[in-house]
Amino acid sequence: MPDSRSTKHQALKAAGTFNPRADQVAHTLFQQSDFFDPHDLVQLKYETLRALQADDYSIARASSEFGFSRPTIYLAQSQFQQQGLEGLLPRKRGPQQPHKLKPTVLAHLRELARSQPDSGPKELARALRQRFRVKLHPRTVEKALHAKAKKGLPSST
Repeated sequence: MPDSRSTKHQALKAAGTFNPRADQVAHTLFQQSDFFDPHDLVQLKYETLRALQADDYSIARASSEFGFSRPTIYLAQSQFQQQGLEGLLPRKRGPQQPHKLKPTVLAHLRELARSQPDSGPKELARALRQRFRVKLHPRTVEKALHAKAKKGLPSST
């Protein structure tokens, strides 16, 4: 089964759910089974939480046997309680949306792009900086203008 396991590991890596510290997992479930994979981060987190709940593990014991830090386990518990299994999936780090692009700035940007179709992202960013005193990277301007088209909505430009 080495070929299917490496295929699974590639899929886990692509999904961002590959556990690079699988060697730290000492729980017997993950040592003697083809089903339980210490590289599968979501499965490992779920089994950690199951051991806490069903097998009455302490956080310290779960940390030791499943290879997670105690803060990671507490976070997984909280996310699982709030969001269910989806809470165990990794999240994109960093800001989820541009924090400088307030609705008024975005509306003005779209109006500028409509009224000045020959202006590039650098010029539009400069105009926004002068008007709103907000410094935007030209790539942020590009992304903001193309966000509607990306979602299948008619473009404003």
